Amino acid sequence: LLAPICSSLPVSFLSLFPGGTGPTSDTGWGCMLRCGQMIFAQALVCRHLGRDWRWIKGKRQTDNYFNVLNAFIDKKDSYYSIHQIAQMGVGEGKSIGQWYGPNTVAQVLKKLATFDTWSSLAVHIAMDNTVVMEEIRRLCQSSFPCAGAAACPALESDVLYNGCAAAPGLRDRLSLWKPLVLLIPLRLGLTEINEAYIETLKHCFMMPQSLGVIGGKPNSAHYFIGYVGEELIYLDPHTTQPAVEPNDSGCLPDESFHCQHPPCRMSIAELDPSIAVGFFCNTEEDFNDWCQQIKKLSLVRGALPMFELVERQPSHFSNPDVLNLTPDSSDADRLERFFDSEDEDFEILSL
Repeated sequence: LLAPICSSLPVSFLSLFPGGTGPTSDTGWGCMLRCGQMIFAQALVCRHLGRDWRWIKGKRQTDNYFNVLNAFIDKKDSYYSIHQIAQMGVGEGKSIGQWYGPNTVAQVLKKLATFDTWSSLAVHIAMDNTVVMEEIRRLCQSSFPCAGAAACPALESDVLYNGCAAAPGLRDRLSLWKPLVLLIPLRLGLTEINEAYIETLKHCFMMPQSLGVIGGKPNSAHYFIGYVGEELIYLDPHTTQPAVEPNDSGCLPDESFHCQHPPCRMSIAELDPSIAVGFFCNTEEDFNDWCQQIKKLSLVRGALPMFELVERQPSHFSNPDVLNLTPDSSDADRLERFFDSEDEDFEILSL
């Protein structure tokens, strides 16, 4: 599991500020930004290396692996660096050095992903506790050109599809589905998690499409990757270390990007109710399977659904006249933000 942890930042971070002033470290404010990096790094691992890939210390890695690492390295020009996340967050109303909540970091990552043509991801943020299947299919089935084999590794001529040679026309059909990163910001209670949601949350971790959950406790953000019994398993970004720099030979030391000790545990009851759940669907078949699993969750006794899955957008969501907007794609982000709850609903703050 690729897991960037909170690291001290290079002095170049100061160049984001007029006059070269500002933080030189993300200590005390960057934990949710790092958790956002972790859940997105897992999405890129699934996209480029496969869900079954595991890091082995000392093993020679592929170019795709180092491309993923370089997307998160602490430099201004990396796709998902903390510099980019912090700077893009200004557009979401967050000054650099200010706390983020799960919803804010999800919105920022969605915007940054549009520049990542190598991964060519479709990122959807499901607001108002509602996942609209029609919107996702429209987003993922948009025709797009493949920028070479590196951008479309699943379509390389020597790769088999599900263990079998690709049928005629299959490659063309697959190329019309952009891999989906689905992030669902939720609030599962007022000041503590409602126990009725716990079984549903557990089932989400068991889905093959799961990317985990970002959330935490007041003043402390974590990346949750699974559960055992009534305990959540999580990666903790609260370890400060020097920023990683390529060595003299140009190689990127990668040990600090991975867990140096076993993951931590905490009681599910301690989870702050503000979270964002993540899923990755590499193909349309993955997405259809995910939808079927979500529908089956409604039949689980004692499990309260965390969000609603609907085929089409509810009528009370789709009235553009509320904002005097025309319903074209250029206004999609503004419409989505209008129906978003206040940022404070999603923040992890001390009480």
